[in-house]
Amino acid sequence: MREKLFLRNPKNPILSAKDWPYEVHSVFNAGAAICKDETILLARCEDYRGISHLTVARSRNGVDGWRIDPSPTILGEPKRFKEERWGIEDPRITYVEEENKWYVAYTSFSSEGPLVSLAETENFKDFKKHGAILLPDNKDAALFPCRFNGQWFMIHRPVSMTSGASNMWISSSPDKLHWGHHEVLLKTSSGGYWDCVRIGLSAQPLRTEHGWLVLYHGVRGTTSGAIYRQGLLLLDLENPRKVLRRSDAWIFGPEENIEIKGDVGNVTFSCGWLLDEKKNRLHMYYGGADTVICLATAPFDRVMDYVRKMPEV
Repeated sequence: MREKLFLRNPKNPILSAKDWPYEVHSVFNAGAAICKDETILLARCEDYRGISHLTVARSRNGVDGWRIDPSPTILGEPKRFKEERWGIEDPRITYVEEENKWYVAYTSFSSEGPLVSLAETENFKDFKKHGAILLPDNKDAALFPCRFNGQWFMIHRPVSMTSGASNMWISSSPDKLHWGHHEVLLKTSSGGYWDCVRIGLSAQPLRTEHGWLVLYHGVRGTTSGAIYRQGLLLLDLENPRKVLRRSDAWIFGPEENIEIKGDVGNVTFSCGWLLDEKKNRLHMYYGGADTVICLATAPFDRVMDYVRKMPEV
């Protein structure tokens, strides 16, 4: 039997709509960060109109004992940002040490299509929105936590209106607001592979001694619908435009009932993971079937052993 890297927490789902202090339909696809020795999840919450907003949940151990903000933490503000008319979704959080701030790349959604917006915070209580930073249709974005030769880098996923291709791109910026030097980072696999229809960034890039570890999602179409699974990339530490290794098989996918049945079935989708170096544990937070928040963990050294054996690109 194939060895599993990530093991599901027995308390899954660790958060669901019934845990929320106000009425929501579902909670899923949470960005993750550590702030003041607490695990922060910035959860996507969908209301009964179908409009999403973001709310902070805090925990000492990242598993239970969650303290959830009593009202939405970040709402769409269509009067200030027209692109947020139909809500905001799927945040990825990056801590920038040189500024002692966290940057949140999220998807804004309106009649013009989804696009990438950016906000910053120093405490996960007060957020400064910068508005849209990339044109539609685009989503699945996260910043790298440091500069490369003075430039900031970001992974994102535009969609071609001509070919319909959904590949991962990478861009650079002098100030995190104005982006250029766009190029394809990774293309979908061909044929019947698990990531042959669509790919995109999952959690924020993680620095390791061997390169930037990237969790990405891949989609394969079947006669009963699409299946969303997770795979891994390794990017060059000094040049994140260079892909070193790519997993040819998925490393995590829907198996449990809460991942197979929900608002969107057969989906495991992560927007955030955290590394506990002292305990050698990698914590992946993921949405199950676009309905609940779940947790899976893996020994970090085993993950890196797996990564170093992945096919070279």
